[in-house]
Order: sequence, then C-alpha cells, then structure tokens
Amino acid sequence: MKLDSETVERLVEQITKEVLILLREEARVQAGADSGTCTDCIGQCIERCQDKVQQVVNAGASRLTSTLGNVNMGADISASGIGHMIDHTLLKPDATQDQIAQLCYEARKYHFAAVCVNPAYVKLCAQLLQGTSVHVCTVVGFPLGATPPEVKAYEAQQAIDDGATEVDMVINVGALKSKDYALVERDIASVARTSHAGGAILKVIIEAALLTDEEKVIACQLAKVAGADYVKTSTGFGPGGATVHDVELMRRSVGPEMGVKAAGGIGSYEAAKEMVTAGATRIGASAGIKIVQQAQMA
Repeated sequence: MKLDSETVERLVEQITKEVLILLREEARVQAGADSGTCTDCIGQCIERCQDKVQQVVNAGASRLTSTLGNVNMGADISASGIGHMIDHTLLKPDATQDQIAQLCYEARKYHFAAVCVNPAYVKLCAQLLQGTSVHVCTVVGFPLGATPPEVKAYEAQQAIDDGATEVDMVINVGALKSKDYALVERDIASVARTSHAGGAILKVIIEAALLTDEEKVIACQLAKVAGADYVKTSTGFGPGGATVHDVELMRRSVGPEMGVKAAGGIGSYEAAKEMVTAGATRIGASAGIKIVQQAQMA
C-alpha cells in the first residue's frame, strides 16, 4: 500500500510531536535526578504537579500516564508468573531438530508463554506443542530487517500457514535512520495485516542498540500507528541486548495499550525482574529455565 503525501505528512507530524514531548520529559526527569528537584510527586505528577503537566498538554500531549511502570503494577514475578512471560528462545543457525524438540519439551514443562524459533522449525514446533498453551513464535526479516515489506509479509504468511501464532519481525533499520518513515510504517503494516488475518500477534523488533533515543521513540510510534501488538528491544544478534533504560523508554513511547518484549542478554531472574519492573510484559530468553529455577529459590 502506497501512502499519499498528506498521510505521510500527518504521520511525520504526529510522530515528531510525540518524540519532542517524550524527549523533553526525559530531559526534565534527568535534570531532576541530577539536581535533586522535582522529587516530591514520586511519580504521581498528574495529581501533584498539575502546573508541569499543563506544560506537557500545551505542548500537544493528548494522553497522559501518571507512573512509568503502571502497566505492570502487581505483575506476578513468582516462579510460575515469570515463566508465563518468557518466550523460550533458540535462534542459533546450527540448531538441530533434537535441540528444537528439547526446547518444546522444556516449554511444556515450565509453562512458558511461547517458543521462539527460526521459520524452518515452525511446523515441527506446532506439531510438538499441539494441545498445549505454549505458542509458537517465529522471526521475520531476521536478523537484519533489510528485506522488502512484500518479502516479510510472505515470510509471515508462510510461518502462519505452518502453525505460528506469534511473529517477531525486524524493522528496516536503514530506512528509519534515513527518515523514510513511510517505508518503515508500510513495512510493519504489511506484516501486521498478514499476522492479524491469520490470527497471529505481531511483535516489532526495533534493534534498540543501533538507535538513538529519538529513533527508538519514532520506531515505537511507527509500530503503534502500523497496528503492531508489541515492540521488542533486540534480535540478540545486534551490538547489544535489552537494557532497563530502553524498556522504560519504549513503555513510555507506546503507553499501556501495547506489549513490550525485552530480549537479548537476559540471563538471570534478577535481570528479568528488572525488565518487568521497567515495563516489559514479555521476556525473550534462551536462559528461561535458569530464570525460573532462580525464581523458585528466591
């Protein structure tokens, strides 16, 4: 679908406004942390700092949230609770059928949310996990994101036909950095339409380690506009993985309506808890069993 110039202009204006508001607020929070000021509200700015909130409204905000981690307040991070948030992941290029079968066995045993595998193993996982609550997640445009939207949509359709119920796609990072926001939106929207038509959910990998904070916000806003269900920090194959800062920023960017998946380098229960507290609603990890076992001992 080709976007007309008016739509593109409106999209860029909307995203720019959101970016400016979020980055301005980020700078204000940082300044407060450095100077010791603006700490009285304890995250309850809407109720206690209405003068400052009005400044944000005047800048163009149409919706406000009073606390950073509001979406995850009261989240169950017990051994069983954290397990239900984990995508048990094996995306190595040399993964064997036996290793994939073991991954599925572990996912069933520990009641993980999903297994996340390369597209070639979707059909096998769907067979092994049939009749369970564990979803089959696969990756599209992985790990670089540098394939055309039509190719990514075809990949998604093939994966869904093979039994995938969740799709994790990588954005076109180069297009984002080139400020070709219309292409990035079309890229995501094409996979979102395919995924939703097939009853699957879409998670959009922004590869945060390659982006500035401004670009992360823009990527999240584009994913939201394009109809994605989640934004995700990393492929695990980039220069860095999930960070608390990125998860917090992504949560602020998408609001409470969308999911945030933290992935890449999460190897302990403590790290997983930090991500959930920061706003993550799903954890992508190859160390899922270790995380649950550490949670059981906590």
